[in-house]
Amino acid sequence: MQANIYVVIMAGGSGTRFWPFSRDARPKQFLDVLGTGRSLLQMTFDRFKEITTPDKIWIVSNHKYGSLIKEQLLELEGHQVLLEPEKRNTSPCIAYASYKILKKDPNAVLVVSPSDHVVLKEEEFVGVIDTAVKAATSDEKLITIGIHPNRPETNYGYIQYLNDSESSVKKVKTFTEKPEAELAAKFIESGDFLWNSGIFVWSVGAIIKSFEKYDEETAAIFGGGLREYFSDNEGRFIQKAYSQCKSISIDYAIMEKADNVFVVPGDFGWSDLGAWNALHEIKDKDENENVVEANALIYNSKDNYIKAKKDKVVVIQGAEGFLIADFDDILLVCKKGDSSIFREFITDVKSSKGEKFI
Repeated sequence: MQANIYVVIMAGGSGTRFWPFSRDARPKQFLDVLGTGRSLLQMTFDRFKEITTPDKIWIVSNHKYGSLIKEQLLELEGHQVLLEPEKRNTSPCIAYASYKILKKDPNAVLVVSPSDHVVLKEEEFVGVIDTAVKAATSDEKLITIGIHPNRPETNYGYIQYLNDSESSVKKVKTFTEKPEAELAAKFIESGDFLWNSGIFVWSVGAIIKSFEKYDEETAAIFGGGLREYFSDNEGRFIQKAYSQCKSISIDYAIMEKADNVFVVPGDFGWSDLGAWNALHEIKDKDENENVVEANALIYNSKDNYIKAKKDKVVVIQGAEGFLIADFDDILLVCKKGDSSIFREFITDVKSSKGEKFI
């Protein structure tokens, strides 16, 4: 285990496509989605303890989730939890962590990961991360982890790489965000595209140089706080910093502009659990491809996700491809494949029924 590997777990998402299970007060990263007794955040933290020590695992999240993080990850010290006053996407989030870690350890290698992904083959995952860390340590590469695709998925971004060497670290040629089905099928057929996992590995020096070159505004804002990090003034500084910085993803801010971007392909049973349909794919199913987490009687129905409390009998007939989710205050019945509609659901429920349902 390398001494200066720091893991930055991004845990500020709201999980809208998992509504009404995921709520604004407790989004999906804080839920035991898989029935393991551990939330997705806790499972991510546990996974990275195979890569570095717990004192080098940092969480970046929205300020309103600070108490949830402390409740679920008792091992963390206060400086390991970075709380954002506002949501500003992944570039400011990563910049905040990078500049703060730079002050603590200028030789650090960073592994940046979402908090709400599933990895079923953890040994293979650790091997892929180890390969990326070694490459990031020896050279100023910006490395992303790519997933070998098994279907033309339209909800993931894609990475095209140059397959011109025997190295397991490949030069990235292009990024494509969430293509249409026909284009996604062509990507799969070509054999040189990977799903973009949103997991990154780089030295702190490499990412700081990239911010200074490709996102000067963000670099100036967070670089200007080097004297404030780990001080009593850090909170006030971060409040001001987030009021000034733009909302932009790390992909748009840096990865799609830089010429030193590489990818390490992996196959470790990955899912980003972006929506109910993704959860349906990895859950155990009955003989008709139904996921049933309910006391249910099911007739002539297939390919559904049915979730309800066990003290309620649920009877389903003639349903195909539906999500039927029954909670104390909300019953949701919709086609489970169309995750884009959830933002409309939430907007309409909030405006017409009240914020307490969100």
